Amino acid sequence: MKKLETAQLASPIGEIAVFADGEALVGLEFVDAVERTSAVKKHLERALGPLEYEETKDPAGAITRLKRFFAGDVGALDEQEVAMHGTAFELKVWSALREIKAGEARSYGEVAQAIGSPRAVRAVGAANGHNPIALFVPCHRVIASDGSLHGYGGGLPRKRWLLDHERAHAPAPRSQTSLAFTRPPG
Repeated sequence: MKKLETAQLASPIGEIAVFADGEALVGLEFVDAVERTSAVKKHLERALGPLEYEETKDPAGAITRLKRFFAGDVGALDEQEVAMHGTAFELKVWSALREIKAGEARSYGEVAQAIGSPRAVRAVGAANGHNPIALFVPCHRVIASDGSLHGYGGGLPRKRWLLDHERAHAPAPRSQTSLAFTRPPG
């Protein structure tokens, strides 16, 4: 039975649970998103076999990086080593997500282009939705081509908060084009 380290952090966007294999982060979810947290654990069991969870203070340093992120160091998440487990296509998508820097956003179509599969927009959306390492594999930075926010396992208010937080604290944008996102009325 494989042992995973786990810990929880109270954050401005809710309680966060992290899971690490001792060296790298393998899962993260929002505790109040019960279905998603269950899905992450099932994903990890499929990928790694039977699991035993051990509460620790700072699995793979993820809690420290999350605290820095929420304090305004939005680049802290990029420093985290992650171990991604998924299909070859999912791994391509998730790797592309790690290339999107804080303060930037990409459309599902742009991610599909980036991985060399321009017609796979829906498949990119599905892979984005199956991401077991939220925040560190920043699926929240993927938006609709019209700039609107769609689909986030943690909920759209959380996605909006994350994008606002990153834009407020990100260094000056790189020369690459960034998409703006729109807010629904109200």
